[in-house]
Amino acid sequence: MTARRYEGASGLSLSADVGGDSNAPPVILMHGGGQTRNAWLDAATALVTGGYHVVSLDLRGHGESDWASDGDYRLEAFIADLKAVIATLASPPALVGASLGGIVSLMTAGERSARPLARALVLVDVTPRVERQGADQIRGFMLGTASGFKDIDEAADAVATYLPHRPRPKDISGLMKNLRQRADGRLYWHWDPRIMERQSRGHMEGFQPRMEAATRNLEVPTLLIRGRLSELVSAQSVAEFRALCPAAEFVDVPGAAHMVAGDRNTAFNAAVIDFLKRRFAA
Repeated sequence: MTARRYEGASGLSLSADVGGDSNAPPVILMHGGGQTRNAWLDAATALVTGGYHVVSLDLRGHGESDWASDGDYRLEAFIADLKAVIATLASPPALVGASLGGIVSLMTAGERSARPLARALVLVDVTPRVERQGADQIRGFMLGTASGFKDIDEAADAVATYLPHRPRPKDISGLMKNLRQRADGRLYWHWDPRIMERQSRGHMEGFQPRMEAATRNLEVPTLLIRGRLSELVSAQSVAEFRALCPAAEFVDVPGAAHMVAGDRNTAFNAAVIDFLKRRFAA
């Protein structure tokens, strides 16, 4: 994988890892809110090995992508960024999106446009209806750790407390890919805190009807992957999604919560690659 920059909406610079033959079927990976493209490291490598051209993107305000100077983290801004990246590709891609990245991918694939923007869609633990208690829990963790950490051990302890189902890794050095050290010496998550301020003011609320409409409009092969322990997507949410999009496939990953790829990476990769090989062959 090679680091590359893309120009997003309003000239914002977006960072990505890119790999595979540029003439191969493209796949764009879109991480969840508060994450970075590092969440897809193993999946991206597996897809490149499988014969795909992979673009693993840092969303605006995340990772090494620019922060929006005007604080524009509306859903429309994320969608416009994704469309700008798609425009650089030789053909419409498969979109693989988790949580926030999944919402953006769903809107891009399911809303009408002058030309097809996607040829396949994988949604990772996101449906039009989310469990409010789970969403509040995630938001609470992100806001509660916004003041940073004195060192990487403190950050690892916070993650381990929040994700008790996931064993605390013996080597926590990889966590630094999601942290940045500021002038005060503390470590902070690698995302703009204004993103959560927007969400806490309700800027991401009220999108359920629009997401439902986009789901009804889907005309591309679609896979929904849920973590069976998900705090955000319930069995009822899955049933409602499948009623809106009866042709969609569904995989329920045991032992995984909302961050499916991180919790059960091998099972997640197998599900994605199996689907793409059948419905979006390299």
